[in-house]
Parts: sequence; C-alpha cells; structure tokens
Amino acid sequence: MEAPPDNDVLWARSLHFRHPDGSPALAGVSLAVREGEILAVTGPRGSGKTTLLRCLSGLVPVRMGEVWFNSTPLHTLGPMRRERLRRDRFCWIDPAPVLVPELNAWENVALPLMLRGAGRRRAKIAALEWLERLDVGDKARKRPYELQQAERQRVSIARALVPAPTVLFADEPTAPLHHADRTQVLRTLTTAARSHAITVVLASHDPGAAALADRTLALLDGRRVSTLHLPDANDTEGRAACSLSV
Repeated sequence: MEAPPDNDVLWARSLHFRHPDGSPALAGVSLAVREGEILAVTGPRGSGKTTLLRCLSGLVPVRMGEVWFNSTPLHTLGPMRRERLRRDRFCWIDPAPVLVPELNAWENVALPLMLRGAGRRRAKIAALEWLERLDVGDKARKRPYELQQAERQRVSIARALVPAPTVLFADEPTAPLHHADRTQVLRTLTTAARSHAITVVLASHDPGAAALADRTLALLDGRRVSTLHLPDANDTEGRAACSLSV
C-alpha cells in the first residue's frame, strides 16, 4: 500500500462505490488534492459528486479503492477513528442547512469550536465575526426557525469555516441561495479558505464555483471526464470539442 505524495492532503485511487440498490455511483475515480487547493467537482445530477465527497471525507466506508488524508489511510479506519478525524480535521456544508434547533445562530456557529475545547467567550467572538462576514450578523440571536432558508445556509457556512478545518467539503453550498447572492457567498468562502490555508472540495452545478476554484474535476456517470478542444468547424480538420474519459 503506497502512501500519497507529501504535498497532497487528499489522495484517492481507483474508487468504486455502489448504492444500496446495487446501482453504480463511482467507477474507478482517482484524484489528488494539494494542500490549500480549492477543487470544484462538477457534473450533472447523478454523476457521483456527492458520493465522491462522502467517500473522501470518510462519511461512508470505502470498500473498493483507497482514500488517504495526509499519511492516514481512511479506507482502513474503523467508524470511531473516521468520526474523530471528521470532527477534528474536516468540516462539511450540506445543500440544505442543518442546524441545532435549540441553539441560536451564533451558538450554532460556535459549536465546533466549543467541541474542540475553546472557551465560550472566544468561540462567541469568532462566531459573530463570521456571521458578519456572511451578512447575517444581525441574526446572531435568532433561532433557526426564525431565519429564512438562505439565512440558515449562511449560518451553516459560517459554522463550517469558523474552526478553520484542514479540509472543507462543500456539497452544493449555494443551492438554497438566490442567484444574486451565490457569487458573493462563494467569494467569501473561497477567500476565507485561501487566507486560512483551508483545502476545499466543492461539488456544484454553479459555473461560478468552477470559476473561483483553482482546478475543476468533472464527473459523468461516476467517471472522471476531461474536455479536449479540437479545431473549429471552419478549420481544415472540421472537428468539434468532445469529452474523453481519463
């Protein structure tokens, strides 16, 4: 079993995954993500984007293939060690906001810090700063049921950024937002990630996400694809662009 290169914080080889009904979700995907890189995973619905993020983050066990985080083989870890790694080193943003209903906005954002041992005062200050950066500072004392869907998602994004995780997995993080808000929130997310050296794996249909990422990985039917640009029809070859599996 060969460990990944030192400058790759995430590394996967020949990932295969099937849904419980037996249908394939990933078919031999390999990738490397460098430390501090923002990688956008694109592709149509059902292409395997969410499944790839869940495998890379240890949310689901990998039965075929390898996933490494630094020098740790996630594919050999038991449930408890995967859970500890996710708590201490990873954060996740869902397409729909999942907040603790009994806590207000700043308490939800501060929760990861307090779980890692931070004092309440320090955690509150950091939480309020992130809520301001995401334009929901005035909602800090509101409970989730008092917030609009888009506001709850901004709180979820702040909660994922506040502990400065080593890797942030974001699954369609701007899905609940209005179109006009998506670019601003994505810019906040990517700028914060770069300033804190956070590695980001971002699954999105939004073309703006790919534009803000350092690199794009495209999936189709559970396989990596890349686009080969051939000469225009006006050229002597008369060929168009096509997609090839890699």
